[in-house]
This record gives sequence, structure tokens and C-alpha cells, in this order.
Amino acid sequence: MALLLAALISGCASSVKLVTPTIPSPLTDKIPISVGLRMPANFDHFVHEESVFGREEWTIDLGNSNAALFKQLFGHMFDRVTIVGAKDDPQLMDIDALVEPSIDAFEFSTPAQSKTDAFAVWIRYRLKVFDQGGTLVSNWPVSAYGKSQTTAMNKSDALHRAAVLAMRDAAALMIIKFDEITGIGKLGNSMPAASAPVAMPISDEVDEDEVQSSALEGQPDDAS
Repeated sequence: MALLLAALISGCASSVKLVTPTIPSPLTDKIPISVGLRMPANFDHFVHEESVFGREEWTIDLGNSNAALFKQLFGHMFDRVTIVGAKDDPQLMDIDALVEPSIDAFEFSTPAQSKTDAFAVWIRYRLKVFDQGGTLVSNWPVSAYGKSQTTAMNKSDALHRAAVLAMRDAAALMIIKFDEITGIGKLGNSMPAASAPVAMPISDEVDEDEVQSSALEGQPDDAS
């Protein structure tokens, strides 16, 4: 009886370990400033656990995919990127601006919840931008969405795919809107003034039925 119960419990548990998505080089000019990137500790070991209908237990291990994503993304976006540690003083570093990303929320839905054959993932990042003096100049929430059908893959693979698409959706929005929303390009004091380049979306296309951008394109939250 105990063995049967253990088997039933284990059969209701699912685990997904995320592989860092690759962000193709965008068709844009880099923003000509030097940026410091300070990431929270959970970007190296982010794990989301959730019980669906009180029966099915899900564990989604993003590992260090968030840290790897932002390092890769910012390398595409800015002239120079310096990783700032928790104990480092950015005001003593040769940077024009400091960016602190974080995760406000991570949510997902299963086919049983949505009454469809798709998994969906929502991620809300928050990007705080500070000038050289340490003043908060922008506080931007970035929401992203990914969806993947289960018809051609098992449920763990479908959820993994949806999470990757959500992260790529966030990356595309940041490439297109980062300078416009945050004004970070104006914080460089060692570069000559230049007109802002026209941003283009990531060149790697994704099926419309697999990912739809629901990212916020409004103004950032008040800097406070």
C-alpha cells in the first residue's frame, strides 16, 4: 500500500529545468554608453514551485538562465557591460549607468487550467536604472508571454518551450523599447550626442500561435 501511494505521488510531480535561450544579434546599433549590470542572487538559482488544483506538483528550475540572458542581451545592446557585484560600489566604477533587473512575478498555466492544449508562461521583470550619482531615473516593469502547444511534445517539453519563448519575448521588448522608455542613452557623458538608432525586433522568428507579446509598452513606474 505504501509503495502504491508513493507511486501515485511521484506520478503527480513534474519538473522542468530551463536551458538558457539564445538571443540572436539584433539588427540595431548598440547604445553608446558603458553600463553596470547588478543582478540579484536568485538570478543564479531561480526555482518556481506550484501546485495545480492541489493535485499536480510542478517545479520549474530556471537555474542561472536569467543571469545568462541579461549578460547576453546587454552585450548586444550596449558598448560596454560591467558586472557589478553585491559588495561593489558602482560610483567608483567607470560606468555611465547602473541597471538592476529583478523578477516581480513568474506564472504559468497548464492545459487543464486553460481548457486548451497549450502551456503558457508569464514573466514580469523589473528594470531599475540609476545614473552615475546613484539616483534612480527609471523603474520599468517588463511583462512577457510565451505559449507552446502540447500536440508535438510532452508536457514538460511544452512548458520548457513556453518559458523560453517568454524570456525571448522580454528580450525583444527590451531591445526595441529600452532607450525610449528609460532614457538610458542620455546618461552617457563621455560620448558625443547622437540621434537614437531605429530599433528593430529580433531576427529569429517564432510562430504566431506559439508566442504572443503581451509586454507592457506604457510609461515606466514613477522613479521612487
